[in-house]
Amino acid sequence: MIGKELINALRYALISVGALACIFSPSIAQAQSWPDKPVRLIIPFAAGGTTDILGRIFAQQMTTILGQNVIVENKGGAGGNIGAEIVANSPPNGYTLLLASGSMMTVNPYLYKKLPLNYATDLTYITAVAGGPMLVSVSPNLPVNNLKEFIALAKTKELTFGSAGIGSQVHMAGENFTYASGITATHIPYKGEAPALNDLISGQIDFMVGNLPAAAGFAKAGKIKALAITSSKRVAQLPDVPTVSEAAIPGFVNVGWYALAAPSGTPKAIVDKIYTATQKALESEAMRKSLEINGLTAIVNTPKELDAQIKNESASWEKVIKARNIVAQ
Repeated sequence: MIGKELINALRYALISVGALACIFSPSIAQAQSWPDKPVRLIIPFAAGGTTDILGRIFAQQMTTILGQNVIVENKGGAGGNIGAEIVANSPPNGYTLLLASGSMMTVNPYLYKKLPLNYATDLTYITAVAGGPMLVSVSPNLPVNNLKEFIALAKTKELTFGSAGIGSQVHMAGENFTYASGITATHIPYKGEAPALNDLISGQIDFMVGNLPAAAGFAKAGKIKALAITSSKRVAQLPDVPTVSEAAIPGFVNVGWYALAAPSGTPKAIVDKIYTATQKALESEAMRKSLEINGLTAIVNTPKELDAQIKNESASWEKVIKARNIVAQ
């Protein structure tokens, strides 16, 4: 009797395992074959900004590593929320990825009363990709030549500053800088960093705290006045430009960063493949040089480390948002 019961139990177990295999085999096969078609990389800001510059460098290197085209698509607007929503609503199969600025995860949840997605639950964060400093620059029409002169002028009249949209890294860096320098300024949001820089050049706005890769070329060409860099040390791209800490505000540092995400529910096996490919891309000499030229540094961390980074920075930005009474329109 015991023998029959054991045999029946084993039969039941084998049937159960077989059923589970049938259920999970499609996702296993999907993970094993990934990628067998082009991958979309959503850039949630307009072309020409730093997220776009980084995205195109990254996509080129990932195309080489994966053996499939990684196609960049710009879906700007609402501080990156539009692009993030597209990714959150895409099939969780590894074929639609998001290159997000850090502010999207750490600022937008506190800034927007209504969001089209939940950044904590609707996306799977894979790894940070790169980071870099910001550049405090002013319109060529503004009668200042250094940061102290600029702050002094800003304390006598209200100036305007541009950004890549409400809640964007450029916006929050501007708010952080104005808060630290004790000035007030009117924020003018744009759909991307490039259009904001165009208006800075033409004098439609007075200043920006923009990402270095997007702004450095205009500074070198004399189209904008570069006053200070927001890192703790000067940068090779603009060696004569002092840090904000050197020039006027001791201890001030504001560094931007970017991360890769996929729709929530993407199988771990596919996430692991994306993570491994990203590591290889960032370790390649070609990408390292491309990042360096643009004032960026590669960052590779685990999903757990990235989650911790998001939580820590979220707490800091929440305080700034409340102190500055920043509200998304």
